[in-house]
Amino acid sequence: MPLLSVRDLHVEYRIPDMGISIKALRGVNLDVEEGDSLAIVGESGSGKSTLALAILRMLKPPTVVKGSVLINGVDVLKLSEDEFNRRFRWSFISIVPQASQNSLNPTMRVRDHFIDTARYHGVDEHEALRRAFEMLEFVKLNPVRVLNLYPHQLSGGMKQRVLIALAMFLNPKIVIMDEPTSALDVVTQLEILKLVKSINRDLKTTVIFITHDISIVPLVSSKVAVMYNGIVVESGPMRDVLANPLHPYTKALIEATPSLSESIDRIKPIPGEPPSPLEEIRGCQFWPRCPRVMDVCRVEEPPDININGRVVKCHLYR
Repeated sequence: MPLLSVRDLHVEYRIPDMGISIKALRGVNLDVEEGDSLAIVGESGSGKSTLALAILRMLKPPTVVKGSVLINGVDVLKLSEDEFNRRFRWSFISIVPQASQNSLNPTMRVRDHFIDTARYHGVDEHEALRRAFEMLEFVKLNPVRVLNLYPHQLSGGMKQRVLIALAMFLNPKIVIMDEPTSALDVVTQLEILKLVKSINRDLKTTVIFITHDISIVPLVSSKVAVMYNGIVVESGPMRDVLANPLHPYTKALIEATPSLSESIDRIKPIPGEPPSPLEEIRGCQFWPRCPRVMDVCRVEEPPDININGRVVKCHLYR
């Protein structure tokens, strides 16, 4: 049984004042096994962050969530908020959110963030500080100094490390990292990527790494899921997907990625524009930009097709 199983997950952002709904997820299916390091990749607006927030039940009304999210066999969408918090949030599954600059309370010292989290989960202050000391050392920060600082006294890279330490504080089975290297310089980015790899390898934590940059996927993951306009179009072992992409979007995404070892002339921008969130596309979501579009693509949504352990959502393989 997968540690995390997402089935037919739909998310709509409703705007009552305007009388419209924006479909952010359109039936996502995804399995994550214990010990996996999975990268979820796609252009901005593809639904990656919405998927993370839906799994952690961080989307509030009037947002509508349909489908199922099974964590360790339990459909967490059916639990009360209090039960989910007590059984799963932070202690079983945690998140390193986007925008580390804004994710820490500016009026609280770093130590108080740890104590606050511990108190909610019934951990006493002494044990909280011991564990905080341990996790800050793990993320290569000096706990004696950092615990007494306010967020504004930390650099961007230090804030990101503090957030990672907080996410790992209660020793969760799964940690979701949403664009943890955004807004960081390249040296700090590499250090964070090494840290992510260490969390998966050394702490045996299942990692879900969300990024728009497919070039860093080989550095952090052994599996990859590619998203486009609210659906997973292809998933499977990282080496197989990147070496031999099956879905036209995956291929286009790889060809549009710059490389230091190859000529810039090799880059092929993806034709067209990502669809507007207000646009309703019939059939395959990618067909307006697809170089291999067929008549059936315009009218019928492709099914998930399993090919040698990989799943691709494309009429080419029916």
